[in-house]
Amino acid sequence: MENTMNDKPTRLGRGLAALIGDMQPLETAPRQAETSSGARRLPVEFIIASRANPRKDFDAELLEDLTNSIREKGVMQPLLVRPSDQGPDVFEIIAGERRWRAAQRAGLHEVPVIIREVDDKEALELAIIENVQRADLNPLEEAQGYGQLIEQFDYTQNDLAQVIGKSRSHVANTLRLLRLPSEVQTMLEHGELTAGHARTLITSDDPLALARRIVDAGLSVREAEALHQQGTEARRPQPAGEKRSSSKDADTLALEKQLSDALGLSVTLDHKDRGGKLEIRYKTLEQLDGICARLLPH
Repeated sequence: MENTMNDKPTRLGRGLAALIGDMQPLETAPRQAETSSGARRLPVEFIIASRANPRKDFDAELLEDLTNSIREKGVMQPLLVRPSDQGPDVFEIIAGERRWRAAQRAGLHEVPVIIREVDDKEALELAIIENVQRADLNPLEEAQGYGQLIEQFDYTQNDLAQVIGKSRSHVANTLRLLRLPSEVQTMLEHGELTAGHARTLITSDDPLALARRIVDAGLSVREAEALHQQGTEARRPQPAGEKRSSSKDADTLALEKQLSDALGLSVTLDHKDRGGKLEIRYKTLEQLDGICARLLPH
């Protein structure tokens, strides 16, 4: 990797809004008129979609809502584009493809743009940053976008975490979605499973079976986590001399279930004549944070 990467994550990590504020539009471009915001206007036919955009699906209902808004108020946020190799008057979208599509549906002939001279690498970075920060990507698209950066531009997970402003564990767990069975990936892609469900699936021994149960039963993330924990506990070898949960009385089992349902985590209650032990198991720092938020005073 080139040495220039050493300072790039800090700059890109500031987010797309800060980057757009730093960008100076090119002095010349065909048939452009400057606006008071410093952006320029381009005919929609001069603009093409990005080949590297990690965003593949555009929700029809949301696109129609945006189309109606643009028809009424216009495009409020400029598209970010770069000169294309397909011709001197052609510009490729870096960020803002949904706005461009909606503008065409609304019958607009021109859209505001900011033009930036960037290579493929930085264009892909900016596209992913905008989509991730705007929460426009489904979990699988996000994972595929991260995979593109790693495969095409030799990013490490640490570099990528700095670039997009996420934790390294978030990047690692998101990339693990690419190892899920194809049927599970399709469920994520179609929105049948959420990002919260996905975090449970990547730690499951049988993610396909768990995913089917989640979808068929319409389980919440907490319910899915509890179901996963129950399966893990059932497969765990029992220490010698320790009673299995099946030997516990009905009241203890009922209380365990109530606590597990309330926390969305695996709870074990070992009650004896003069006291006992309450054990709450968590698998992620997010789950630990949730426990702390409930127990510690604000």
